[in-house]
Amino acid sequence: MPTTVHTMLGSPVGELTLVARDGRLAGVYMTRQRHLPPRETFGERDERPFGGVITQLEEYFAGSRTEFDLPLALHGTPFQQTVWRALTTIPYGETTSYGELAEQIGRPAASRAVGLANGKNPVSIIVPCHRVVGSSGSLTGYGGGLDRKRQLLDFESGRAPALF
Repeated sequence: MPTTVHTMLGSPVGELTLVARDGRLAGVYMTRQRHLPPRETFGERDERPFGGVITQLEEYFAGSRTEFDLPLALHGTPFQQTVWRALTTIPYGETTSYGELAEQIGRPAASRAVGLANGKNPVSIIVPCHRVVGSSGSLTGYGGGLDRKRQLLDFESGRAPALF
């Protein structure tokens, strides 16, 4: 039986709930996030496994980190896993569309399914689902809310100062 624990972290985009499963990051959830798992699945509160996660998130929000290097425990369907891996290839400060992401994973007709998988990403910010936009460049959907998506994209593109 896996050991699941969580902690809370204040951030410029609101309080984050960090969840670890067997010492690996399994969730980064924002307040009022769509597709939020039941809180009872987060386990006991324990900060010990989160030192590296907190450091890297603080560096990101300070503007000194553009990529994350953390052990992850992402649970999802094989298709979701494929989409989440593809999300990690979107460079900092850039965006891609759902259709382009579908092309990238070899499923050009699956842009809606890519959008659904993107929305179920359990490790927001770390796996940068906020970097996916509509085909016209418009902001569409974000589990943490469109205001947060805009805030993260503006920050990463240099249109807004460091968040920390």
